[in-house]
Amino acid sequence: MTNFTRREIIKAFLGSSVTMLGCSRSKTGRMPDGKFVGPSHLLGHKLRDGLRVEPAKDAWKTVDIAIVGGGVSGLAAAWKLKREGFNNFVLFEIEANPGGTAQSGTNSFISYPWGAHYLPVPQKENQELLSLLDEMNLLEGRDQTGEPIVAEQFLCRDPEERVFFRGRWYEGLYLRVGASQNDLEQFENFQKEIDYWVAWRDNKGRKAFTIPVANSSDDAEVTALDKLSIAQYLSKKGFNSSRLLWYIDYACRDDYGTRLEDTSAWAAIFYFTSRMKEPRQQAQPLITWPEGNGKLISHLYNRVKDNVRLSTTVTDIVAVDKEKGGHIDVTTLNSLTEEAFGFHAKKVIFAAPHFLTKYMLRHYKEATPNYLSNFDYGSWMVANLTLRDRPSSTGFPLCWDNVLYESPSLGYVVATHQAGIDRGQTVFTYYYPLCDTDTRKARNRLLSINWDEWADVILTDLSRAHPDIRDLVDRIDIMRWGHAMIRPKPGFIWSGSLQQASQPSKGIHFATSDLSGVALFEEAFYHGTRAAREVLTSLADYSL
Repeated sequence: MTNFTRREIIKAFLGSSVTMLGCSRSKTGRMPDGKFVGPSHLLGHKLRDGLRVEPAKDAWKTVDIAIVGGGVSGLAAAWKLKREGFNNFVLFEIEANPGGTAQSGTNSFISYPWGAHYLPVPQKENQELLSLLDEMNLLEGRDQTGEPIVAEQFLCRDPEERVFFRGRWYEGLYLRVGASQNDLEQFENFQKEIDYWVAWRDNKGRKAFTIPVANSSDDAEVTALDKLSIAQYLSKKGFNSSRLLWYIDYACRDDYGTRLEDTSAWAAIFYFTSRMKEPRQQAQPLITWPEGNGKLISHLYNRVKDNVRLSTTVTDIVAVDKEKGGHIDVTTLNSLTEEAFGFHAKKVIFAAPHFLTKYMLRHYKEATPNYLSNFDYGSWMVANLTLRDRPSSTGFPLCWDNVLYESPSLGYVVATHQAGIDRGQTVFTYYYPLCDTDTRKARNRLLSINWDEWADVILTDLSRAHPDIRDLVDRIDIMRWGHAMIRPKPGFIWSGSLQQASQPSKGIHFATSDLSGVALFEEAFYHGTRAAREVLTSLADYSL
């Protein structure tokens, strides 16, 4: 988009209704400071183009387990190994910071998220994840039914969310102001639809939707939902209220980076049901910190950091024939020193995004599994805006989560909210999912404009609700995620692709939320700990 005018760029990313806002400037006429930060697209492209290194003979080491990827899944696998008393492993992370899309940043006065920013309180069945929260001293005990009680200071403080519509902020996410009787009736009927699925059980007593996904029912009535888009499902049910459709579309954009027509009905209903214990009950409350899920990443990383090699790219994974020892050769490149190292491993846990298998696994390069073509990833832009003071606001006051009804963005969360800092300087974390049906087109759009242009898009969008924001922003740092999260398109989750992708291959075990079809912390943590158990059990001299 380098040949497009400023007005054309604003229109392309925000729509024609805000092009006049894009003409506004700060009183000084100066753009704030800032830069692009985060994932190295160049390194990723080198991997795609066949990056190979040859470590010297004396640059090889032997290790029992090699973990590829330092996101939630890789760190969870490493954490599980440590908890089981196993220490002969090494974890490789391509970036300088661990955590993937759950990482965080910090400035002189507050920390802030670069992606995932909350964790719903796990239900009592999710014992492994609860053991992590207990280790972090977040739990105060259990209630009479055995459900965990999280200390109040870690639960999202009120007010939690608001929505901006036609010049004013309103409490909550569903827009009730101006809603017709038909709008309200359809919203209530949709709640009844959700109640049906929350109460549903199969002949084995399993819920239709639960976390982790692996424990959900595979009954035909449930899996049939995956064959439809949520747009088709809603149309069949007679739902056509624009307020309701926006509400559900927002949910799909928020969790999956997809629109109604591109989201599996199974995945959309999972969003509304999987965190509810009983019909008509509230969904599980949210645990959060100023830095979002970076708090969880920090804890996991600190437990295993002695086994972690950051800024280290895995370039090749080769399963050696049993006749030659039956090990797995992992070659790596340190991007800071440009030194190549090799590792002979008994087992590998591949915890990087699953599409990378065809670039890193030698036998996948030579014969790429057909199911990999079904893995589709969305692109996101996340920006952290440092403000010297709070912008003006009309209507309901500033919340933790602040949503713009008429924007393609998701709005922003406020880092200082959870810290109880309600005045003065703050950080807004702004989220923009590129929801194009064509994901390659979305990635090209993400990378097609420079920092100044993205900053202008962000400020123009926020100017809808905060006319004075350009005069209050001192800095905008921007992170671009080209493969931010798996997209649960219709027909993907129950197609068999996830089941195939989860199977170990030549001593390599797979662990990523991609294998659930939904990119949630809980799913990434589940697959990381699952893979760790599998690998420990498979080692001849160690069993659980």
